[in-house]
Amino acid sequence: MALYALVCLDRPDSLQVRLGAREAHLAYVRERLNQVKLAGPFLDDAGEMAGSLLILDVPDRAAAEAFNAQDPYTLAGLWGSVTIKAFKASIGQL
Repeated sequence: MALYALVCLDRPDSLQVRLGAREAHLAYVRERLNQVKLAGPFLDDAGEMAGSLLILDVPDRAAAEAFNAQDPYTLAGLWGSVTIKAFKASIGQL
């Protein structure tokens, strides 16, 4: 298994899209806690959710891409950009 960081930034003015898909997204993540090591929203300067960070423990990049492809936030068109990077935890615990 390998760690991958998904850095997902919301499209501008998409808070209502996020809120509309939030419960489905949370259920999706909760059903996959064996893969999700850490997850949570980025906040803008006003404290509003504006993106997400997910750290996944999956076999390879293709599995991280597949996880993202089926995320309700992805399906709702929330993301303006998604960056997937291999990740190595050096300090702290996941």
